[in-house]
Amino acid sequence: MKISEAIRRIKSFHYGIQRGNRIDEEKTRDKVLYGDPEQELTGIVTTCFASVEVIKKAIELNANLIICHEALFWNHGDRTDWLQDNQTFQAKVMWLKKGNIVVWRDHDYIHSGIQVHQEWVDGIFYGIMKELGWEDYFYGMSQMQHAKFKLPQMTVRELCSELMKKLPLNGIKIVGSLENEVSRVWIPGHIGGIGPANETDRILATIEEEQIDTVICFELMDTTVAEYVRDSNQIGRNKTILAVGHFNMEEPGMKTMIEYLPEALHESVKCTFVASTDMYNFAFLDPLPSSHQ
Repeated sequence: MKISEAIRRIKSFHYGIQRGNRIDEEKTRDKVLYGDPEQELTGIVTTCFASVEVIKKAIELNANLIICHEALFWNHGDRTDWLQDNQTFQAKVMWLKKGNIVVWRDHDYIHSGIQVHQEWVDGIFYGIMKELGWEDYFYGMSQMQHAKFKLPQMTVRELCSELMKKLPLNGIKIVGSLENEVSRVWIPGHIGGIGPANETDRILATIEEEQIDTVICFELMDTTVAEYVRDSNQIGRNKTILAVGHFNMEEPGMKTMIEYLPEALHESVKCTFVASTDMYNFAFLDPLPSSHQ
């Protein structure tokens, strides 16, 4: 089977409709970002970000198709015209050429849905839920986007320990107290400080209306919702944000992909998940100042 045919079959396996419209093949982010897709498929690696180390591992595995969720060359649209003299770009391309690697981005399609128990669910959010083992605690939107959970009572410290072990993580950025009680958890995706005002309004309204005490987000800016959570704690309200990281939260969805790829491809193909791993390291003062303990 050619790589181009494998990509076609994977696309067909996904729901392919976002916000009521079929994914536009001209506008979608889901393009072949590098390589010749007309070559025969030898194996597949799934990952969130096709880093240099992921590419090296794909070569070891004799896999010539990497399916990633995010951009390959560090910008929206993966434009490379401005990178030709960039040494990091040149080194990354050298490794791609060495393995005759094709990189295909699966972003819009996997978010559009995979079928689970005869229901279309967002493949990334489903992967998060599955990796955390929170299936029995789920409630909220039917397509798993902006998933909400009613967890057994625990502290933020205990929840952080669980997240760090299961994802796994080097650390977590927290707004709020480690001793806050956790029960109602919401994963809304990204929380920015710019964009439509009604988006911020919607997040704040949901936190209030559904009595959300803990938000686990992909990315976080210090304005809007972060400010609200800080003020809430300063008047004695139990509110917490855990900023886990974009790739850290979306990678479980790419890990789950290897479970349904054989069905999508209708052929036996070696499929391996390779983690791009937590990109963040954390520096601490020793001992911590009293205000941080």
